[in-house]
Amino acid sequence: MLKMSVFFEEPKWVGQRQKLVNLLRSKGISSTTVLDAIGAVPRHAFFSKDFELFAYRDAAFPIGNGQTISQPYTVAFQTELLHCMPGHKVLEIGTGSGYQSAVLAAIGVEVHSIEVIKSLVLAARKVLKNIDIEIYTYLGDGSMGLQAQAPFDRILVTAGAPTVPQVLINQLKINGRMVIPVGDNETQKMLCITKLSETQTKTEAFENFKFVPLVGKNGWNF
Repeated sequence: MLKMSVFFEEPKWVGQRQKLVNLLRSKGISSTTVLDAIGAVPRHAFFSKDFELFAYRDAAFPIGNGQTISQPYTVAFQTELLHCMPGHKVLEIGTGSGYQSAVLAAIGVEVHSIEVIKSLVLAARKVLKNIDIEIYTYLGDGSMGLQAQAPFDRILVTAGAPTVPQVLINQLKINGRMVIPVGDNETQKMLCITKLSETQTKTEAFENFKFVPLVGKNGWNF
């Protein structure tokens, strides 16, 4: 679970997070595990001091390189669909700011996160270290997954894919789950894919979202 032993924060942020948790609950997020994780992670730590004011708004925010820190509702929605259990081994594709990684870690899972943009990996590592959260980060093409660490109990894709990469399904354990937004560059349908066997999957479709594009061999190539 999340450790806060070396991170000090002003009391005002605790109240801000509780307001955010209440808002997410009102929007339909019902998992106590997910809400507790959102309530534990200091989202303002992923913002520069100049923009801390925006940290607990339910909105995405630019982090440079054409990327964003995801809207808290989106983070909570994807995390709830994953149905993570403590001890699960989870692959996150698209480290970004590191906030989603921290929420997963707060649940008690082993997080392996891969990002294609070097500057984002370095920045995320620094913030996660500052708030005493341990995850494994990698620089590389997330659309190819992370075969060296496979198989995974869960896979979370935090960028919009044009199709579901078969290579990612291959890296799931039997009965594993993958949550991935799939569509065009304007909007994507959130899919939850359960691997029933080596040859069978079950796909459930949920709300529409808008993510930055998944870039790579099995994503978009610009």
